[in-house]
Amino acid sequence: MAEIYALCCLLFAALNDFVFKLFARKDRSRGLFVLICGIIWIFCLMWGPLFNGMQNPKVTLIYGVISGILSVLSNLLLIEAMGKQSAGVCSTIYRLNMVIVVIAAILFLGEKVDGWQIAGILSAVAAIIAFMPPGTKFAVKGNSAAMIGIYMVITASFLRACMGISYKFAFQAGADPAGIPLVNGACWVIGGLIYALAREKTLTFTRKIAGYGILSGALISGIVYFMALMLSVGPATITLSISQMSFIVTFVMSILFLKEKITKRTVFAALLGVLAILCLTLFGK
Repeated sequence: MAEIYALCCLLFAALNDFVFKLFARKDRSRGLFVLICGIIWIFCLMWGPLFNGMQNPKVTLIYGVISGILSVLSNLLLIEAMGKQSAGVCSTIYRLNMVIVVIAAILFLGEKVDGWQIAGILSAVAAIIAFMPPGTKFAVKGNSAAMIGIYMVITASFLRACMGISYKFAFQAGADPAGIPLVNGACWVIGGLIYALAREKTLTFTRKIAGYGILSGALISGIVYFMALMLSVGPATITLSISQMSFIVTFVMSILFLKEKITKRTVFAALLGVLAILCLTLFGK
């Protein structure tokens, strides 16, 4: 069953990345979109803590806010990046956040590194470089929109990795596993409202924004739900390696439905991304 749950998590993540791309194609309020996602997220995930209570509410609230801020910032950056780059590129780089998690675990948590993990880190770096526009010298000018999009999603991936690390510290401190995602959802509501008011200076809801927000919020809830199930019944190395492959589905969907350009370079980069995740999860110890 663990593999089935992991595949469900993969499917929900791939669909959500695709929805992000569909939403980001036009000039719509990212803040209001995130706000609606957060409301749906809270509604879908509140029933467990509501009926069963919340363990260690103070610790849960502190770590929930920390991880929630990192979550909303990383996803806002991912959405903004998808407005400038292809869905396949953004999804692949974003899912390589586990490279940063592994490096942080080695540096700050005293975990040991092996040859597979080193190979995975190098493969991830090579994948990101391969996604850079041909002839780029890592400068914004020349391929400004494309390069800004890549730098945005790299930053988003870094913040997403920090969120994962904060989860590890939270559970070590005794935070409630069901309460943390619930607080994260509240952070999306507040963060989305602040982004809409401070940066976009709008609170104009439309049917499109509401529709995309409701759909994405439901998909995110599915990601969280199936991730919890897969980790509860199966080994993390196998289940995470399956679920993190969601970028492959997003990559294919963007080519089939959005007619995004595919080249030998992008295919090679995507394969390097697959190799990186396999080395860091399934092969690495």
